[in-house]
Amino acid sequence: MKVTQEKLEKSQIGLEIEITAEVTQQKYEQVIKNLSATVNLPGFRKGKAPRQVLLQRLGSSRIKASVLEELIPEVVEQAVKQEDIKAIGQPRLVSSFDDLINNYKPGEPLTFAAAVDVEPEIKIEQYTGFQVKAEEIKHDPTRVDTVLDQERQKMSTLIPVEGRAAQIGDVAVVDFKGVLAKAEGEDEAAEPTPIPGGEAADFQVELQEDKFIPGFVVGMVGMNPGETREISAQFPDPYASEELAGKPAIFTVTLKEIKEKELPPLDDDFAQEVSDFETLAELRTSLEERYQKEAQEQTKANQQEALLAELLKHVEIDLPKTLIDNEVDAMIKQTIMKLSEQGMDVRKFLTQEILNQLRDRSEPDAIERLKRSLAVEEIGKRESLTVAVEEVNAKVKELLEEYADEDIDAVRLQSLVEAQLVNEKIMDWLLANSSIELVPEGSLSKKEETDSEAEPATEAETTSPE
Repeated sequence: MKVTQEKLEKSQIGLEIEITAEVTQQKYEQVIKNLSATVNLPGFRKGKAPRQVLLQRLGSSRIKASVLEELIPEVVEQAVKQEDIKAIGQPRLVSSFDDLINNYKPGEPLTFAAAVDVEPEIKIEQYTGFQVKAEEIKHDPTRVDTVLDQERQKMSTLIPVEGRAAQIGDVAVVDFKGVLAKAEGEDEAAEPTPIPGGEAADFQVELQEDKFIPGFVVGMVGMNPGETREISAQFPDPYASEELAGKPAIFTVTLKEIKEKELPPLDDDFAQEVSDFETLAELRTSLEERYQKEAQEQTKANQQEALLAELLKHVEIDLPKTLIDNEVDAMIKQTIMKLSEQGMDVRKFLTQEILNQLRDRSEPDAIERLKRSLAVEEIGKRESLTVAVEEVNAKVKELLEEYADEDIDAVRLQSLVEAQLVNEKIMDWLLANSSIELVPEGSLSKKEETDSEAEPATEAETTSPE
């Protein structure tokens, strides 16, 4: 078998393969024999039809197609082994199958073209000495108080209030009915349009502006029990219901009762109720440490993100379709799993059309993810960065103990942990060999927004990805 190789774009190897006359004849005879034994022809017992009758009934094109459907995959597999090509994914036939049927003559050589994907060559011009900026995330000391206050709000009890008007922070029991405000020029005598779902009795609403559409809560401030008031409000844009988005409304509201929240005291009993700690001081310390650690981890993540973004400017990888398709498949699978975990029945909406749209939208992210991971892996090889077996085993043991109640594949876990630890080591090495300037949180985001505002938007940029 004669094989000629050609390097193609997208990390493909093109193969021109010549099948010998002997092989084309042997495979033809083999297929004829198999068809004779399996095909039912009227008037003949299975396997007893004369060869000429079989050829006449089935037709030359059908038989040759059957031969080539068996022969081509076998020959391509042999060619890949013969040429010692480390192929990934399934080989693809480049030649037209219909042309091959027409050109194929048993007992004569047959030449066809195929292509196989191979691991891409990774070219990195530079991976050290970068000078980039990253946003530093600092722990907000008030966050602990905010979280504790939220927990107190959850544990609060409602106490009826008498002798005063409603104020921000109260919980009001109301009857209300909403209609859309009439547009300018609209017939004043016409009946107002009721808001779908915009009516309720004994409805309990917390008087916080973000708890209802803008204007509704503010309009209730100062009302007394038994009072009815017309309140103007406006639906935000965008809004869950498109037909209501941005439209003004009028609500007729009757205040029936005012309640105020009674919060539990912020003490050790409260700490024991909401956590495993015995004292409020211990709970505060734990929260403080957690949020400080989160801020540090986010800062490091920002550093890594800035460094990888710069690194990709110096990386050239011609990715094969097989790798891209596999990465897209993995991303879609992750999305489906997350939706399923949230209780959504993905089978109801995941049509083939939506799946194709997901694939198209996921491909750019898949390409970037692949380039990042392959570049980092290549740097690890060049710098001989590895982790000790003991370190991997210790982490695996820790995870198995933590998730002892779950069925975990220990072998797969070992592989995943090793890959993660190696990746962390490579990223730490890259950070140590570049200069990362930490800048205040939000400063780079504002600069990006300013830059985008300064540039005229193209049609594609002004179209919502939704």
